[in-house]
Amino acid sequence: MSTLPSRRPHRTRPSSPDRRSAAAAVAAGAPSGPASGTSAASGGAAAPGLASRDFLLLLAATFAVFGSATPMLSIVPLWAEHGGSGHGGAGATTAVHMATTVATQLTTGRILRRIPASWVLGGGALLIGLPCLGYPLTSALPWTVAVSALRGTGFGLVTVAGSALAARLAGPGQRGRALGWYGVAVGLPAATLVPAAVWAVAEFGFVPVFAVSAALGTLGAPLGAAVLAGHGPSRGRRRARTAGPGTAEAGTSVPEARSARTATSPTDTAPGTRSGPGPLRGLPVRLLAAPVLLLLASVCALGSLMSFLPLALAPQAAPAALLTLSAALTIGRWAAGEWSDRRGGTGRFMAPCAALCALATAAFAVVGGGPAAPEGGGAAAGTVAAVAAALVFGLGMGALQNDTLVAMFHRTGPERHAAISAAWNMTFDSAYGAGALLTGAVAQAFSLSLPATFGVLAALTAAVLPVAAALRLRASHHR
Repeated sequence: MSTLPSRRPHRTRPSSPDRRSAAAAVAAGAPSGPASGTSAASGGAAAPGLASRDFLLLLAATFAVFGSATPMLSIVPLWAEHGGSGHGGAGATTAVHMATTVATQLTTGRILRRIPASWVLGGGALLIGLPCLGYPLTSALPWTVAVSALRGTGFGLVTVAGSALAARLAGPGQRGRALGWYGVAVGLPAATLVPAAVWAVAEFGFVPVFAVSAALGTLGAPLGAAVLAGHGPSRGRRRARTAGPGTAEAGTSVPEARSARTATSPTDTAPGTRSGPGPLRGLPVRLLAAPVLLLLASVCALGSLMSFLPLALAPQAAPAALLTLSAALTIGRWAAGEWSDRRGGTGRFMAPCAALCALATAAFAVVGGGPAAPEGGGAAAGTVAAVAAALVFGLGMGALQNDTLVAMFHRTGPERHAAISAAWNMTFDSAYGAGALLTGAVAQAFSLSLPATFGVLAALTAAVLPVAAALRLRASHHR
């Protein structure tokens, strides 16, 4: 795979790129060493790059882990409905899964300070996969929610460690493509396995699907642990373990080249390196408000659609729509990553992509029909309309995912990779769970159809657009 040469830093101190790479390595929880590209002996070499063994292992582990996690976000609500829990219970399974995910993400920065990110990734994979074997024991809602909560803990570990490693293993001029390819590894299981899982449940039942999910998660554990394998904790991290409270880790100095657009305090160091408050402290809220708000609104719609499309669409339309949506998510995320590196801009797609998400969600409100949808020509037309809406939503949402993450990295600097990874993933996962919970609760409380609740979410997403535009304009005046 061809790659662009790394961009030169804005300031020209000779050691600046190496110091930033070392800070990013600690932020991601990765040990430094010859193979990681941050050898102390050499003064810090370039990051391994997109064709390195470690980056390819990360992609393989990510595919396996998300191959276990993503299909369950559509299957577990079906399992809850199968147990008689109704729309509210189905939405609660996703909401609780994401709530424990976000709670775990809040502490993952501190975990990465003590444990290499590859080990965190492997442990999270086990917590995602093995509990799937517990679902078949009973479809009672309390048990289903408890298993989902345990798996959410693993998901929180995986999401932060994975995206931080992706940013760490790429050179400065490759970050957009690295996150794009990481997005492919995240999205490809959704494109292939979510519709396959929905079909397999109808054909073979739930138990085989749960077993396959458990096997994939277990496979991801050794693959994740093998990233940067054989490199012990860095000298800086060993020193940090003996440092007193409030002492930054050695090797994570204040970055010498700060972004002119990032308002940070002089005491900022790599995230997760202090024993004080959590890793999100000190992030420039004004610069991050617009991407976070757009991501929140759009991912609420995504969580609703992924959880309830199998129930809202006709049986012949649901697998095709889920396949299209998941594939388009992957394509959109990859394409946005390629564009951001080649054109050098970030944040250009956020508002237009959020508008596409709102438009497509409104389309699902029109085409949704559920099991009572007409057959014959009407069913075929409904399937085509659902697939078209899924294509638009997936492309918009995929590009929005990558563009918001790259923009947030760009606006805060490499010393905050882990903090931004945690903040972005917390935003995404909390919104995903909230969208599923809101859809189920509103549909059940007000006796609305699922397509009608999609219309409510479309209106909310559209209402966020002018607010985000105002926040972005205000932030630009303060840079």
